[in-house]
Amino acid sequence: MTRRVGLLGGTFDPIHCGHLDLAAAAVGALHLDQLLVMPAHTPPHRTAPVASSFHRFAMVALATAQRDGWRASDLELLIDGPSYTSATLHRLHRDGYAEEELFFVAGADAFAEVESWKDYPSILDAAHFAVVSRTGHPASGLPARLPALAARMTTRTTPPGPGTCIFLIDAVTADVSATAIRRRLFRGEPIHGLVPPEVEQHIRRHGLYAAGTASTGENEPFGARAAGRLHGEDR
Repeated sequence: MTRRVGLLGGTFDPIHCGHLDLAAAAVGALHLDQLLVMPAHTPPHRTAPVASSFHRFAMVALATAQRDGWRASDLELLIDGPSYTSATLHRLHRDGYAEEELFFVAGADAFAEVESWKDYPSILDAAHFAVVSRTGHPASGLPARLPALAARMTTRTTPPGPGTCIFLIDAVTADVSATAIRRRLFRGEPIHGLVPPEVEQHIRRHGLYAAGTASTGENEPFGARAAGRLHGEDR
């Protein structure tokens, strides 16, 4: 039987319950055998991360440790420069994964902008795409939003034909963002229930995103100095 490997990429600054809900919906709906959660080195469509790659990988590892078949992957962190989805998929192909084995998991809000992604439209042939609803962005609305891709979209759990396709998964996911979490931490507000307990403990222990250290470039200090090093690391 062909293996089904899910891929969830993102800045994860920090990883939160919205990310986990999205991934769990895809794993459950498509019966994925494994899920690789990949923190980006440098996201091409966002500002630079506040927390260092060390901390972001650590938080992803903590968030996935108790989930069967889920694991943190440093594939994108080991490559300098922007973390393009197309380049990541091609690296996995070179590692022996077939296109039909890979399921790239994305929120419907992000996938709505797929026409702006590097190597579009050929990127759609490099893997299946599992697109999950986000608050205000139902996956079921994508055929109207992206009519040129509607024929490749399906709500089935198996591909309707040969080649790759776009699976649409309507599910409820937590309405939370990493930006909102960082702002709450800066203001000293609680984040209980927004991130896994292990991730919150890591953030508190290392003083990530705390007030009074440095600015993110968004005119708001989120503790970039503390977030840029591991406990006991001087740099």
